[in-house]
Amino acid sequence: MIIRRETPADRPEILAVVQAAFPEPVEARLLRELFAAREYIPELSLVAETEQGEIIGHVITTRGWVGESKSLGLGPIAVLPAYQRQGVGSALMRATIDAANLMGESTLVLLGSTEYYPRFGFVPADSLGITSPDPSWGSHFMALPLAAHVSGSHGRFRYAEPFNSL
Repeated sequence: MIIRRETPADRPEILAVVQAAFPEPVEARLLRELFAAREYIPELSLVAETEQGEIIGHVITTRGWVGESKSLGLGPIAVLPAYQRQGVGSALMRATIDAANLMGESTLVLLGSTEYYPRFGFVPADSLGITSPDPSWGSHFMALPLAAHVSGSHGRFRYAEPFNSL
């Protein structure tokens, strides 16, 4: 498996992966909008592909904010069903975290499984002073302080604009 940046030519295959991984069309629509958003960060849109060049997974991370401080919002992340539970998602997560650290980012935020994401160092976001856009998300709203994290940076998290239409 190879992890690399996506290219615009990859997008039909990426959308097919997302549609296979998520039965509802919400994630695919969101992803299309994120590709066109001003908060899109090309260096943080990654694909996993087989040695034969088949794209089997994708993750996107876009610009977000904690209060007025720059942050990152991760998601959606998708893996073709036939390749799930084989380390593809973990490899995409590790590559995203490494890339965000190399870029000097401070915090990575996501909404997800409290059983899966803590293995990468994610903690409930409120434990870092970051409040979620929706209080009902509770402990599923998580954050990872990156190497450039500044303690004391706190406030409500704002996702990239396309998330507002969900």
